[in-house]
Amino acid sequence: MLNTMEKITIIGAGSWGSALSRLLGDNGHQVMLYDVSVETVNEINQFHTNSSKLPNGTLPDSVKATTNLSEAIEVSDIVCLVVPTAVIREVLVNIASIIKQPKLFVNAAKGIEPTTYKRVSEIVYEEIPHDKISGFVALTGPSHAEEVVLQLLTVVASASDSIEDAKRIQSIFSNHTYFRVYTVNDLIGAELGGSLKNVFALAAGMVTGLGYGDNAKAALITRGLIEMRRLAIALGAKEDTLFGLTGLGDLIVTATSTHSRNYQAGIKIAQGTNLEETLASIGMVVEGARTTKSAYFAAREFGIETPIIDAVYHVIYEYKDVKSSVMELMQRSLKEELIS
Repeated sequence: MLNTMEKITIIGAGSWGSALSRLLGDNGHQVMLYDVSVETVNEINQFHTNSSKLPNGTLPDSVKATTNLSEAIEVSDIVCLVVPTAVIREVLVNIASIIKQPKLFVNAAKGIEPTTYKRVSEIVYEEIPHDKISGFVALTGPSHAEEVVLQLLTVVASASDSIEDAKRIQSIFSNHTYFRVYTVNDLIGAELGGSLKNVFALAAGMVTGLGYGDNAKAALITRGLIEMRRLAIALGAKEDTLFGLTGLGDLIVTATSTHSRNYQAGIKIAQGTNLEETLASIGMVVEGARTTKSAYFAAREFGIETPIIDAVYHVIYEYKDVKSSVMELMQRSLKEELIS
């Protein structure tokens, strides 16, 4: 082990929250999982499983669950947020009403708030009293819950404006067998990379759903990275961060894996299912849909060229035909390849 025992609260017993609880339990920590579902909480406490979110894998005995938010917040000084960005403000408002001592907040979800373009760290500092926040870390990178819960090798990053906080989370989450964490001193870049990649995962799924092959997907990922870089830098990210685990690494895994809900959603949309039907059929949060809207309007505001983001937006929100959108991308004027 790389660390001593800690008590950690995880807000959200979805697939990723449950997988992280497995990891932390394997690392010798005590975990309290909070969820609103009585059924989920009872299953975790009685059978050490979460079959609706993670059909494979079990949770250690050191992982407990509760529907009592006050109990969950009070039990530790580290609060790991693993809830969709659609509900993050509501959750934080509830936490703010009960929190008594400063906590180190760790966000393990990925998304940007529509209309405000705000990252989770910014939302946390807006909703939680500053004297109740000891620090903020984003745990992000190429990681599927389905693999982590099975203890398959995974490497991510701990990003924070405070290198001490980043190193603390690095130590807590790392082990010598299947989970390694690097530190990153660019919170903005890490949060934006982890969010924007979902847009291009949707696009990659659409390309696959149309029957195109690996050549098209490789081009999509490469050009997507360029758009991600343009937009993230405009929003304050460091360029190098976008070429690391939290940018390129996360983009590759999300745009190529069948575990990716965004990738699967893109396939369904290309095959004729609209956004609402697609989200309902997947049954879990597809963050790329919300992030597409944020990215599209942010690009308009900052005057940034983002043809792939634009195409995804027009397809899912204006019901434009997927194949014609791809053909329009192919028929754009010829130019020199630029990474800027």
